[in-house]
Order: sequence, then structure tokens, then C-alpha cells
Amino acid sequence: MGLRGPQTWGVRIVPETQAEQILHAVLDAGISLLDTAPDYGLAEERIGRYLKHRRSQFLLATKCGCDPIQHADHLEVRHTWNTQVIRHNLETSLRRLQTDCIDILQFHGGDADTLQQAGLIDLLHTFRQQGRIRWLGISSALPQLPALLQLGVFDTVQVPWSCLAPQHSQCIAAAAAQGCGTIIRGGIAQGGPDAEIQRPQLNDIWQQAQLDDLLPPKTTRAQFILRCTLSHTQHHSVIVGTASLQHLQENVAAAAAGPLPAEILQQVHARVTAVLAQSSTPR
Repeated sequence: MGLRGPQTWGVRIVPETQAEQILHAVLDAGISLLDTAPDYGLAEERIGRYLKHRRSQFLLATKCGCDPIQHADHLEVRHTWNTQVIRHNLETSLRRLQTDCIDILQFHGGDADTLQQAGLIDLLHTFRQQGRIRWLGISSALPQLPALLQLGVFDTVQVPWSCLAPQHSQCIAAAAAQGCGTIIRGGIAQGGPDAEIQRPQLNDIWQQAQLDDLLPPKTTRAQFILRCTLSHTQHHSVIVGTASLQHLQENVAAAAAGPLPAEILQQVHARVTAVLAQSSTPR
């Protein structure tokens, strides 16, 4: 998503040369899962353009149900749940990504009843039988995710989670119990308190939980949050969007540092849980 390009949304615009550098740096660092979507502007085209000759080095995940409208100055993201849109998404994604097979095709939202009644899950099974995709996935969140998991049809589940926003912990446990490949998004909490784009609600949780007290030496707040996520025992991958080579290097260094000590993780969980409980208490 960070490589979406101009006339989309947000303040960070990545030019072509920088997009190419970042994509190659990702693979050179040993990262082996790329997640994108038709909703992400130029992202699919850039992956295909710059990495088609390295296709065997990574798993490729994109999404469907995407029906965006490109305006002159911005991209309007919308989702439509019918077979025409899903078929169009697959065709355009294969062309843009310059590949003959998508490893993981994920519904970009949706609810269990609609996906079933519209025949869209069956359609993805057809795509797999044709060899055009390998696995069926869902990228979702509460309140829709529990019912989607109850269908028992998904190979992978993409779900938001970080130590500052652990509300989907039960969903992750349910996905793991089904044997799903679990992909965490938002695992760096949008960059944490030092991010270029501030998230006051997450910053308040960080401050009230006094997490600065737990930072290991020479560890940034963003690296600490990412290491908390990487320490989670019931996930298989964490996707972290970036438009910066420096941020990529810092994230790779955090991953190389390994899981945080158990006692620190316990402190983080206890402190954040107490803050969230206090904020949800009626006054």
C-alpha cells in the first residue's frame, strides 16, 4: 500500500525509482511475502514491472472484491461483491503483476452471508482448480471476522493486531486452531508514537501504559512494537508497509533482534490491558 503512487490518498508519494529500490531491497533482505491489492493505486503494476524476473523468490498475495474509482486527484476505494468484479480483479491483477498465478487471493472484506450467497467462495475454488490461484484468503476484522472463520473455507486469514490494539487476539487464536496461515497487518501500529502521521488514540495507550519504561537499549518505539508483534506465537507472517528504505532497514533489524523476553511481553500485555479496561469503564 505504501507504493500506491500519486492521485490516491495520504501525504507520502513514492516515485518510480524509489519504488523499484524498495521492492528489490525487500527481496534482498530475505522477505518472502508481498501483499497488495487493486485498491492500492500503482502497487500491483510496480510489483510486476520490477520483480517479474524474481517471481520465484516470493509469495504473492493480492485481493478481490475491489471496485475502485480513479478521480483526477484521488482514488475512491469501494468494494462490490459480485462475480463480475471478482473475475475482473483476477484478470487485471494477473496482468498488472505479470504472473500466471496468484499465490493467495484474499477477499478484501465482505461478510460471510454475502460471500456465500453470491457464489464468490465457489468462484475462488474454481480459480484454484484452474491453477490461477493457490490459496483462498480473507482480509477482514471485527465484527465480520468470527462468522467468516466459522465457514472453515479459508487457507489464510489477514487480521489487524499490535500490542497497542490487541482486540483481535481471540480471532487470531480461532484462525490458528483451524490451521489457517495467519497474516498480521497493522503490526507496527502505523509506526507508533514517533510516526510521521500521528495516531492520537494509539499514542495515548502508549503513554498511559508507560511503555517507554520497557524499551531495551538502542531500540526505537516502532521497533519495540514490531518485536512485540513478531513475538506473537500464533501468527505466520507480519506485513509492514513502507515507503522508506530507512524504515525498511530498521524493521529488518527489529526482526533480526528476535522476540522480546517473556517478562517484557507480560508487562506490555498487563499494562495495555489495564489501560484498555479503564478506558472502556462507564463513567
